[in-house]
Amino acid sequence: MKEKRNNRVSSFDVARLAGVSQSAVSRCYTPGASISEKSRAKVLKAAKELNYSPNIIARSLVQKTTRIIGVVMNRYASPFYSRVLGEFTRKIQEKGHNILLMNIHNEQGVDDILSTALQYQVDGLVITSATLSSTVVESCLQTQTPVVLFNRYSMHNEVSAVYCDGSDGGRKAAELLLPRHRRFACIKGEEGSSTSRDRSQGFIQAIEENGIRDYLCERGDFTYDSGYAAAERLLDRKDRPDAIFCVSDLMALGTMDAARHKFNLKIPEDLSVIGFDDIDMASWSSYDLTTLRQPLITMVDAAISQLFRSIENLDEGTLVRKLKTDLITRTSTRHSP
Repeated sequence: MKEKRNNRVSSFDVARLAGVSQSAVSRCYTPGASISEKSRAKVLKAAKELNYSPNIIARSLVQKTTRIIGVVMNRYASPFYSRVLGEFTRKIQEKGHNILLMNIHNEQGVDDILSTALQYQVDGLVITSATLSSTVVESCLQTQTPVVLFNRYSMHNEVSAVYCDGSDGGRKAAELLLPRHRRFACIKGEEGSSTSRDRSQGFIQAIEENGIRDYLCERGDFTYDSGYAAAERLLDRKDRPDAIFCVSDLMALGTMDAARHKFNLKIPEDLSVIGFDDIDMASWSSYDLTTLRQPLITMVDAAISQLFRSIENLDEGTLVRKLKTDLITRTSTRHSP
């Protein structure tokens, strides 16, 4: 039986056809490496004739850099995080790196996923939807893998983070609703979610400071369907609320549809609804949702800047940057002019 031959073109083949050294071929494909224009032209011409593509894996072993950034998230199908992923991908590629997307399904799988990412020897990690254990933090420190948390923060001081002040956003929602409403409710996210906790706590603290102790809370999971179901439970009560704050826009959209289509309520005359994120659908005329806008582009830019400063050893410290939200008032709420 004939042995299969590996017909993959190597840098040696390109060097021989171009009449240059093998190291010249390597320098041609290494950003910033020194090579004359004449030699570069010869290498590229030979590479085109041979359909040669450089072996990135082999090069990474020599250069001790994979030029891969791991991005860990568990809600990439949501409108907000799909935009986040698109922005991170664009920015990372502009830096000459590639992205390794790793999806987690629950908090219990976080350590395993991050351990796998470290086995790929990624140059850095962006974590958007997970809580870091002390074990994983220690592993990242030992392997000198830079980590930036996006839209969340950690109790570990060694980890950089860029996030929005969810508590302040929840407070802004309450302050808008307080003058013209009496019965308040909040639809939270999953238990254990830091973003849900901060946003709902800010809202609840603000209404309690105004003497309101009788309010309602339900939980969803940041999705449209969970918002719809939570709204059904709230609006089916005799003491149903006349204002609902949802910790995500998708849950707010589900809340609005449940109110209008199942309970025949008018928005905002019978019920005011506020969301969080300002996804594209929030501004659709069928919803026109009042919401808290996160400065997504600024957040991504800050996270990328800090990550690559750490990768390039330009910054040995950590950065924790907390940004403010903007209240975007639309017609889903009754509010003072």
